[in-house]
Amino acid sequence: MPEIELSAGTIDYEDTGGDGPVVVLAHGLGFDESVWSEVVSDLRPDFRVLVPVLPIGSHRRPMRPDADLSAHGIASLLAEFMDCLDLRDVTLVQNDTGTAQLLVGVRDHRIARLVLTSCEALDNYPPGFQGRTLHRASKIPGGLFLLLQSFRFPALARMQTSLGGMAKKRLPNELIARWYAPLLSSRDIRRDFAKFCRSADPDCYLKAAANLPSFTRPALVAWGAEDRMMPPATGRRLAELLPNARYVEIPDARTLVQFDNPVGLTAELRRFLKEHPLPEES
Repeated sequence: MPEIELSAGTIDYEDTGGDGPVVVLAHGLGFDESVWSEVVSDLRPDFRVLVPVLPIGSHRRPMRPDADLSAHGIASLLAEFMDCLDLRDVTLVQNDTGTAQLLVGVRDHRIARLVLTSCEALDNYPPGFQGRTLHRASKIPGGLFLLLQSFRFPALARMQTSLGGMAKKRLPNELIARWYAPLLSSRDIRRDFAKFCRSADPDCYLKAAANLPSFTRPALVAWGAEDRMMPPATGRRLAELLPNARYVEIPDARTLVQFDNPVGLTAELRRFLKEHPLPEES
């Protein structure tokens, strides 16, 4: 994979290349670019698709010890990634973590179209049982290390109170092993992960919501219809704050919409992009 040096450290990223309109896919906590693989495969014939491996748990390269890895810090790294590659008129697609919202009205000049799929928003942060458990464990010395040991056993990881609650489809052993190997094998990766978990501010996305009405560019809020961690009611409220947004629920999907129903999600993405072409696409 190509790599890029950012202020926090070096990150890997996937880039399909080409001259098509730019789509950046942002993953959530404890995932890497592979969670978007089927969506990338669908979009790559017509779009340049990039997936940065954000330093929130499944990254393979530790960040600098002084790096800001709070939600705001990760949002800044996402903006820096787009700046460093000089990506323009980006369609930014976010899942699980809500960091893309933190760029609105602050550092959104490269975003032409915004897509939010089942993610942290408003008063749902830390989200659900899983998010609250991670946050509490991060406050206890050794708590996250002990909690993460459960991911050595796929059957435990697939429990509804754990990773399994984020997906309707059965999570394959190889994906669970891939996503959690860095956390289980590297003290520095755990340090980065703990930074994010410990820094969770319950008012983070409520404060960010004040800027959402200023985003008048096209937006799509695509929520997993069966999401338990990120309730669809949150998605509907989020869409109401964005002046030029459409809300849609993706059937047969929970939080990991792109894993549960990639066909349904990419169909909505393509519809959205066709309905809101950039000047050069018209």
